[in-house]
Amino acid sequence: MASNVLTAIKNLIENPVVALTAHYSGRNRVNGVGNALEVYIKDLFANTFMYDDEYLKLNVYNKVFSYTGNQNNPPDIILKNGDAIEVKKVQGNSSALALNSSYPKDKLYADSTMITNECRTCENWSVKDIIYAIGNTTDTHLKELWFVYGDCYAADKGTYERIKNTIVDGLHSIPCIELAETNELGKIKKVDPLGITDLRVRGMWSIFHPRKVFNYLPKQNILSNFKFYCLMKSDKFEQFTDKDKKNLFALKDDKKFFIHDVQIRNPNNPAQLIPVKFMEFYYG
Repeated sequence: MASNVLTAIKNLIENPVVALTAHYSGRNRVNGVGNALEVYIKDLFANTFMYDDEYLKLNVYNKVFSYTGNQNNPPDIILKNGDAIEVKKVQGNSSALALNSSYPKDKLYADSTMITNECRTCENWSVKDIIYAIGNTTDTHLKELWFVYGDCYAADKGTYERIKNTIVDGLHSIPCIELAETNELGKIKKVDPLGITDLRVRGMWSIFHPRKVFNYLPKQNILSNFKFYCLMKSDKFEQFTDKDKKNLFALKDDKKFFIHDVQIRNPNNPAQLIPVKFMEFYYG
């Protein structure tokens, strides 16, 4: 039972759910709009957001997803033989997303030290495209949702690894300290003469919201209660089946849904422009 981002967009347009807490708190025992957003993203890809029976829903999840992760390690979801998905919630008009100890990703790599072993072994894979699913919410409602592929958004991993490795090498150059094994930037043991103080050195990464990063793209800006945007490279869009693309294009006839061919700045070299598909949907 394969799924992909075009399937999820079709499900969203045909049956948008913006009152997240009202929809999910009763039927799925979900606490908080953040958890409701993650469940909604899963339901969009699995086409299960109208299921009342939790057991039936879990069985569909099992067919669609090879991995559903934890809050401490990316990603949140992996589609079977498909893309990875990282869900982020922001409230208000925040200009940045907190990524904590995980730097921005253009792709998800199986050899990354930041993923769990369960993620690494959930299927036979080495690299996956990653979608950042970013929801702007109130305490109860979803106001705006972005699906942005990492290779449109983040530089290649070497950009971030260079900074990270330089910091780690700097810690190792400090004389007369004891460093412990850690997935963080570093952990220094017994800093003081008594040997009773440890120091954890953690990365706290953040990235600008796509609304700010891609503010130069022309938009319809239709007055609505909910806005959805999706951004992917044109060659990625062409990899989907003709059926999936045809089903999506059919929605342009009677919905406030638009698909544009535009260009964005290359995250690795802003002097270059790369062709992308930019999609918009407005509801309410």
